[in-house]
Amino acid sequence: MTNNIGLMNENINPIFEEIRDLINSSRNRIYSTVNTEMLNLYWNIGKIIMDIQEGDERASYGEAVLERLSKKLINEFGKGFSSRNLRTMRKFYLVYPIWKTVSAKLSWSHYLELIKIEEEPKRNFYLREAINARWSVRELQRQKNSLLYERLSLSKDKKEILELAQKGQILREGKDLVKDPFVLEFLDIKENTKYLESDLEKNILEHLKEFLLELGKGFMFVGSQVRITMEEDHFYPDLVFYNRLLKCFVIIDLKIGKITHQDIGQIQMYVNYYDRDIKSDDENKTVGILLSTEKNETVVKYTLPENNNSIFASEYKLHLPTEKELIEAIEEEKKNLQLNEKNIY
Repeated sequence: MTNNIGLMNENINPIFEEIRDLINSSRNRIYSTVNTEMLNLYWNIGKIIMDIQEGDERASYGEAVLERLSKKLINEFGKGFSSRNLRTMRKFYLVYPIWKTVSAKLSWSHYLELIKIEEEPKRNFYLREAINARWSVRELQRQKNSLLYERLSLSKDKKEILELAQKGQILREGKDLVKDPFVLEFLDIKENTKYLESDLEKNILEHLKEFLLELGKGFMFVGSQVRITMEEDHFYPDLVFYNRLLKCFVIIDLKIGKITHQDIGQIQMYVNYYDRDIKSDDENKTVGILLSTEKNETVVKYTLPENNNSIFASEYKLHLPTEKELIEAIEEEKKNLQLNEKNIY
């Protein structure tokens, strides 16, 4: 009897898998169709409202019409057509006046977040990233709140910022993987409290999904404290990842306090080991990131060779920074570098 049941399961399983795939595909098509129709409906409602107001969203008589219109729509179709929601649909149309620029890959809830962004380049960036990285609404909110666009754009020139807005983040080389700072507000660690590097690593592993989101596109977790053996000595990089877009290993070492030249030498050894003994010939050079509370850019600069493109230092924050804080941090870093260069020469 048991053998018959097992044989029956073997026969049924392929059929079950095929039907399950059909159901999931059908559900996805239904969702896509419904989502497209919803976006199209709200966009057209916004367009009609703007036609009523003759293109002037501040027209007082238009607002009065909108209130009366809302009451009639609610009586017929329910509270989803409140005057507040109608104003949102109007804003949706104003932000995206050309229907072809609206992507059905994003939901109405995504667009509710996007239309809150006043600056067009920033809004375009988050739209591209939400599509390319398949962000949920919650992930989009988090990246906006952590000022991802500002963190990526502060160190770029005008041409690179334009590309960032038009195409989203593009990974071409190791430095493109680095944000400054990384924002780790999701960790169970409060600022101004004493904690060890092991506490930081433990918390990152407990919030690995959120950490991968902060790292960005294409990251896969390899392991923590992955042992490296050289003759009779053992070494343990804190975190090892692989980026499938750049086709390279990424080693992250966690530090509390200011980075030293010994820290740089250690991660350089890890990177060299992976390049020479782990990576295959068709993979790119390993990237090392020193993640600390104080990155000490000058020590990094003068410890590593001028053509360095594999070792990077970045700070991390345990709270969501403000745009003012980011700008002040960048300006302070520039002053420190200029001062150190003067002292050397």
